[in-house]
Amino acid sequence: MARSTSFRIDDVAKQKLAARAARDGVSATSLLERLITEGVDQLDYPGIVFRGPAHDRRAALAAGPDVWEIIARLRELDGSQEHRIATLSAESDLHPRLIRIAIDYAAENPDGIRERIDRNAAMAEHSRQAAQQREVLLA
Repeated sequence: MARSTSFRIDDVAKQKLAARAARDGVSATSLLERLITEGVDQLDYPGIVFRGPAHDRRAALAAGPDVWEIIARLRELDGSQEHRIATLSAESDLHPRLIRIAIDYAAENPDGIRERIDRNAAMAEHSRQAAQQREVLLA
């Protein structure tokens, strides 16, 4: 539940916030909430950044893939967590420490990660079905 909170910010910060909110087509309050949430997450999980448009933000490694992609790949692998991390590290050249940060972030935010994985699976299935329909049509 949202509650009213009062913050004092200097004029320069307020102008920057208002200008960016206008560019993104969102309210200053909405942008401020997103910046606070993402900023705290970035402090808690060094190496995590956020990408994408305002309406569709996603967590990612600063110099790597989205967190959901890391988790999806780890789910495909067999073995213990450490074995999966080692395998993914060898496949991707991601340092195991970064993979663990992604896992920690995902463990704290499982709903958003699951949603991304499910959305990607649905899109892949849709593409597979469309390809089958084209094959049938052209047979």
